Amino acid sequence: MAISQISRGALAILLLLAAAFAAAPAALADGDDVVALTESTFEKEVGQDRGALVEFYAPWCGHCKKLAPEYERLGASFKKAKSVLIAKVDCDEHKSLCSKYGVSGYPTIQWFPKGSLEPKKYEGQRTAEALAEFVNTEGVTNVKLATIPSSVVVLTPETFDSIVLDEAKDVLVEFYAPWCGHCKSLAPTYEKVASVFKLDEGVVIANLDADKHRDLAEKYGVTGFPTLKFFPKGNKAGEDYDGGRDLGDFVKFINEKSGTSRDTKGQLTSEAGRIASLDVLAKEFLGASSDKRKEVLSSMEEEAAKLSGPAARHGKVYVTIAKKILEKGNEYTKKETERLERVLEKSISPSKADEFIIKKNVLSTFSS
Repeated sequence: MAISQISRGALAILLLLAAAFAAAPAALADGDDVVALTESTFEKEVGQDRGALVEFYAPWCGHCKKLAPEYERLGASFKKAKSVLIAKVDCDEHKSLCSKYGVSGYPTIQWFPKGSLEPKKYEGQRTAEALAEFVNTEGVTNVKLATIPSSVVVLTPETFDSIVLDEAKDVLVEFYAPWCGHCKSLAPTYEKVASVFKLDEGVVIANLDADKHRDLAEKYGVTGFPTLKFFPKGNKAGEDYDGGRDLGDFVKFINEKSGTSRDTKGQLTSEAGRIASLDVLAKEFLGASSDKRKEVLSSMEEEAAKLSGPAARHGKVYVTIAKKILEKGNEYTKKETERLERVLEKSISPSKADEFIIKKNVLSTFSS
């Protein structure tokens, strides 16, 4: 009897969870304010109590990549407009859905009026301004376009040397032309690269209009667009970037060259803040007797003093943690890690999140 009651109770909970999940709104696509629709969520969001502009796209489509920053700006602008939905459908993943609505080329943009699944094809210009005017007209709204700040540093002949040749910076430069199709396709990805590393003071993601500033482009051997060159701290002559042009390729390259530890969403990885020589001393400190720990701490302070740049700040974290353990005992690492995890679950600034993630990573080296 008791088992039967537990089973019914568990079943009821599972059914409630399933219902809640089914009723959940469509997810926002990573890194933007556009709702990503699927075959299972399309009719729950479209044709309901608001009008919907839907982009049917393919991830490999050049025109779709060119549209992406404009469409994301549109999504950000209409995010709070309750009577309008800005959405998109990946036609590589949801072929039958795209076929259902007559999509034969990419991108196809369609407007679905409130309460209707009969679309009207958008035939206008593929700019945020034109799209916003269309949505405002069809949706009877008056939304102003949002200004989305760029994380890419725009170079000119007057600023090039002071930024690119700065020995304290690793600088990736895209030499582009405004009319270049490949440059336009690269633009949204390049913007995301800049956003990933915007908190890393030793990394600069920049671009130069090489069509406007031809003399400067010729100086660095630029003959085609886009040309990407990396100017590391130790080689200001510049090196050609010949890697892939997906976000992951750029992030991996910068991490390897600059010693950063970011993922494609701009979050620090579990290796961020870690210093190999201090990791060894942290383990030695943890295994030492109370009397010997002070000696290891002295070695740690000496090693940390040799570091420079961001590594010097990370070295101080090791020293501070070791001193706290001497003062409060081994339990300090567990309690402090749990505290940081609670803080990281809250809404905090990206710079504070970086600080806490680095401390949490370093704390892990002091754990048995």
